[in-house]
Amino acid sequence: MESIPYGRQNITPADVEAVADVLRSEFLTQGPVVPAFERAVADRVDAHHAVALNSATSALHAACLAMGLKAGDMLWTSPISFVASANCALYCGARVDFVDIDRETFNLCPEALARKLQQAEGTNSLPKVVVVVHMTGQPCDLSAIHALSRRYGFRIIEDASHAIGARYRERPIGNCEFSDAVVFSFHPVKIITTGEGGMVLTNDPELARKVALFRSHGITRDAQRMVHQSDGPWYYEQLELGYNYRMTDLQAALGLSQLQRLDESVEARHRLAKRYDELLAGLPVSVPVQRSEGRSAFHLYVIRLQLERIDRSRREVFEAMRSDDIGVNVHYIPIYAQPYHERMGVRRADFPQAEAYYREAISIPMFPTLSSAQQDRVVRSLRNALAS
Repeated sequence: MESIPYGRQNITPADVEAVADVLRSEFLTQGPVVPAFERAVADRVDAHHAVALNSATSALHAACLAMGLKAGDMLWTSPISFVASANCALYCGARVDFVDIDRETFNLCPEALARKLQQAEGTNSLPKVVVVVHMTGQPCDLSAIHALSRRYGFRIIEDASHAIGARYRERPIGNCEFSDAVVFSFHPVKIITTGEGGMVLTNDPELARKVALFRSHGITRDAQRMVHQSDGPWYYEQLELGYNYRMTDLQAALGLSQLQRLDESVEARHRLAKRYDELLAGLPVSVPVQRSEGRSAFHLYVIRLQLERIDRSRREVFEAMRSDDIGVNVHYIPIYAQPYHERMGVRRADFPQAEAYYREAISIPMFPTLSSAQQDRVVRSLRNALAS
């Protein structure tokens, strides 16, 4: 029986032809298609500036660098995310700490953030940057977090790796109304893909300029930015210690093609989520909660096992479903539980909601081409696993 993965890219003949057009052109790396992709995404989400990079990890790092994060500074983020949401601080020499999650949305909890900020103010240890993660594509409570940023003086990066196509208060995630920058991911299992790729969105022209500088070795050919007088038309200067984080035209062409189906993809995910909600009713699981102020992109569909109502552990349910060729997964192991981060002395007891989430969470298959028959098979496998 065919295995059903938790996520899957959807590549069409139009996508293939878009990439083939670049292969037949004069540019393979960063040419005219990259800025076209940047402009298209910025327009789609109502942001002023967009800078494409080779991954969302690179985008997070470059955004932190552009904000001046450095040794001695602190970045806070959610423990329930991929490790890149925290590692971007460590790449800059800064320290990282975590804020517990909201039980319903799995996102960084504004109330927990407010308490932690009040304590940090008393010890002069406030964060310079807070990375909020739109977990599974569900928007954070951006307004509440932004209000705290105004009071305590930190900058906000939205890690929207799961959330292109999501909306908050009727506006698209990515518009930067409540943040300094937004990062998208275009990994193959995300809402749209460029193979690998990421992007920083911002309304701050200077921040966009710095991100663009860091993505290309810290080098500029802009005469107005140079320190010395030009030696000739070939002249360039390295102004910062930058990186090779550029996106290629091949990737951008795929992204441009995929972007045309963004609304269609998100709508399909919502139909699947609604059907899952109906199929799972009555089972000892909790389904994703949707808050009225936000519309999820449903990158993931995460259920939580009501362990007090079943006689099996999460691992037993997980392994039973895997044995049925259902590619369930767990998103994510709390970052502070990783051996590298454990050495920094974070106490698990400080994050009761993240700990409970990790005991109970399973991601079940969610991708736009998932058929009703496949969805029925996923639910049948889960029902059997819960009853065993």
